[in-house]
Amino acid sequence: MSARTVVLCGVGGQGTVLAADLLARAAMKAGLQVKVSEIHGMAQRGGAVTTVVRFGAHVGTMLADAGSADFVVSFETTEALRNVSALRRGGYLLVADETIKPLPVACGQARMPHQARRRLQEMGADLVPASSLAAEAGSPKSVNVVLLGALESRLGLGEDVWRDAIASRVPPRTVEANLDAFARGLAFARAAAAQR
Repeated sequence: MSARTVVLCGVGGQGTVLAADLLARAAMKAGLQVKVSEIHGMAQRGGAVTTVVRFGAHVGTMLADAGSADFVVSFETTEALRNVSALRRGGYLLVADETIKPLPVACGQARMPHQARRRLQEMGADLVPASSLAAEAGSPKSVNVVLLGALESRLGLGEDVWRDAIASRVPPRTVEANLDAFARGLAFARAAAAQR
């Protein structure tokens, strides 16, 4: 497999870094070489968090220039718009269908992007009701794992490697709920693809 680049983006506290770790573990369990780079920003205050995961038979560099990502996975709509320039032509844009007001907006120093959801749909984004699916799985904090399930519909790493990665990384008492969240994200993405 040639190297693939995934950009995961969100705000502090959404589990972006954990999602990147799970993706890296799944790719390694699939026998691939993996490199990870993180940019935390002001994550503790709900600021932007971006993580790049590259994996393949051989990953020569960690560089992920603008327009080179195969996948952009965003945990909310505003971060999707901020990071869409990372996506290559024909790449896959996967977005949790929710919006979080960043600190500058909450303080009245900035405004939310106009019609973010509609703009993302026009760009071809797959919008996933990740919060609802995570809640249905009994783990409202597992939005990140729902998105990884949806991403797997395009990656094809194999459900077994994801099960192993999730079970080895999340707290034991949350394994079943996280596996359910993953399965719900995967099923949603497959159903959406079948309707196209």
